[in-house]
Amino acid sequence: MTTTQRDRDLGTAYAMKPPHTRTELTSVVRGTPMGELLRRYWHPVGLTSDATDTPKKVRALGEDLILFRDKHGRVGLLHARCCHRGTTLYYGKVEEDGIRCCYHGWKFDTEGHCLEQPCEPDGGQFKDKVRQPWYPVDERYGLIFAYMGPAEKRPVLPAYECLETMDDGEFVEADDSSIGGGGPAVIPCNWLQHFENVVDPYHVPVLHGSFSGPQFTNMMASMPEVKFDKTPRGIAVRSIRKQDDGKVFYRVTEAVLPTLRVVPNPRVAQFARVESIGWTLPIDDTSFRIYVAGRVKNSGDIGRMRSKFNGKFWWDMTEAEHQQFPGDYEAQVGQGPQTIHSEEHFGQSDRGILMMRRMLTEQLDTMAADRDPIGVSFDASAPAVEFEAGNYIRDSSSLS
Repeated sequence: MTTTQRDRDLGTAYAMKPPHTRTELTSVVRGTPMGELLRRYWHPVGLTSDATDTPKKVRALGEDLILFRDKHGRVGLLHARCCHRGTTLYYGKVEEDGIRCCYHGWKFDTEGHCLEQPCEPDGGQFKDKVRQPWYPVDERYGLIFAYMGPAEKRPVLPAYECLETMDDGEFVEADDSSIGGGGPAVIPCNWLQHFENVVDPYHVPVLHGSFSGPQFTNMMASMPEVKFDKTPRGIAVRSIRKQDDGKVFYRVTEAVLPTLRVVPNPRVAQFARVESIGWTLPIDDTSFRIYVAGRVKNSGDIGRMRSKFNGKFWWDMTEAEHQQFPGDYEAQVGQGPQTIHSEEHFGQSDRGILMMRRMLTEQLDTMAADRDPIGVSFDASAPAVEFEAGNYIRDSSSLS
């Protein structure tokens, strides 16, 4: 057999090793390492307007829940399966002080206390002995946040300076359509495939530039010089692009554990601190969605940040157009429901991804040692979290 023939025959797909996914990083269900880590933080589960007297289905971290607001304005987030006989509370009726199951009329308040058992003697002689599983909730920035972890470890819900300090004429608006995900509201792949994208600045000039045509400004089209740094809350990506006038376009993006994407406007509408932040909510192991809150001057401004491909929104494109003009959705969902980590081959441009995985692994070790993970606070008087993220024009000398 000649060398050429041997080289041609070796390395076929048949020789691939059995695939392996690092499920300790990807799986979000209760009892898994990452599932328990994620449950030590607050997560948005809906818009404030989603909580009404009509029960709403919510799925978060692999759990099926029901969101509602009683007639006193209190928000409840209960497990969907009624603790009596297991039917869903989605068909329940919201009343003055709680939600009543459609099957046998058991009524629960927003914290799961059983108030009535109408089929039982005296309206329920053991109603104080049962409780519908529930989660604490809080409302901020137009979003409803839930804490799904151990009660004794519940941190304070953090505030963020970029959403607390308004410029002239600004107010905070929330959006649940997964802006930044590149496709529909619910994206059918693992949450980490998206979250790692936050620390991958090199894909921008390729996927969003030369490959699918410029989706952002010309300032984003050139290949940046990048520095990755650990921060007290995650990873900062500092990108430098030199300009013709001798200045530099200095852009800082932050990935904040466990799921917060602090990404300045890629259209570079202004040179200033970041104007919006997004929470990557793992729905389960194979789907996620993104909630965004940001400072705006006009209602709907956040929605107008959504990318177009060849002049069209993602949902208006044909399959042929998706193939010709792929974006983040195609690139991330194209890795499969959960990517196969054993088949990856990293280059130097993947430093941010490796840092992210190391940092998540460190937090799993922290949890295993019974210590609190990065970024949680139990101080109700703690100041709002400040981010470095933003788009800036700087002198090159100031960055040396």
